[in-house]
Amino acid sequence: MTRKAPQDDLEDEEAAATPPLDIGRLGDLLGFHLRMAHVAIYRDFAETMEELALTQKQLAVMELAAGNPGASQIDLANTLGTDRATMMALVNRLAARNLIERRPSAADRRRQELHLTEAGRAMLAQARELIDRHEQRFIDLFSPDEMDGLLVALKRIYKAK
Repeated sequence: MTRKAPQDDLEDEEAAATPPLDIGRLGDLLGFHLRMAHVAIYRDFAETMEELALTQKQLAVMELAAGNPGASQIDLANTLGTDRATMMALVNRLAARNLIERRPSAADRRRQELHLTEAGRAMLAQARELIDRHEQRFIDLFSPDEMDGLLVALKRIYKAK
């Protein structure tokens, strides 16, 4: 856990003393609530992964590489809905940490296959333990039926386009 700076304590006190803003029309917007939920989950994820220095995107790349050895950067980019340049930067960062490696494809030398390294598999095992605890903090906010319904609803949103 990171230590707060003294000015952070002052900002926390000021925030506690300030009445909340009237969010007006935002309170009726689905996108606003999805964004606020995303921020809460993102912050918890960042705190949880701080010791491993992994981002959500980096972890997603590692999970996909673990589940699909030999997949290409393009395959991963398409699955995560990101562009090639962003994916290349993610893979480069993971490769620089010796967590993932590129290998030329035996079938097509132009294609680079992605594989987790031994260090990457070890890091992913550690990350999965932390992620399980992170996820559970949010899952515990819902009954099993609510959680099932929430996942169905969220999938409906991002699969609609």
